[in-house]
Amino acid sequence: MTVEDLVGTFNIIGYNQDEEAHSYKGTLTLTLDSNYRIKAVWTIGDNQKQIGTGFFKDNILVINFSYKGEDGNTYKGVAVYRCINKNLLDGFWSEKHGDPLYLGEEQCFRNLDINTLLD
Repeated sequence: MTVEDLVGTFNIIGYNQDEEAHSYKGTLTLTLDSNYRIKAVWTIGDNQKQIGTGFFKDNILVINFSYKGEDGNTYKGVAVYRCINKNLLDGFWSEKHGDPLYLGEEQCFRNLDINTLLD
């Protein structure tokens, strides 16, 4: 798999970095900059935007991200995805000020039929 294979939009299902592991849904859009580094934009729910930059090697995608919280503070973290194939990403993430006893989790999949997802 190449970094170009990851370009596009994925549906996401995730769980927050806390004891309750609250679930969320959204989208993740991946593009490339001029140096073939990943640019990421998450949309969580209807309106929370998060942005990030990262890199890809050996089917592992690492993205440093940030977003502005409802309290006006900027939050930062890192997300790591195992790229099962170009249509399925399985990941975990952690924020700097999140609960250190837990990791967030996230699964990403392209909006394709089940046979295409398994290719």
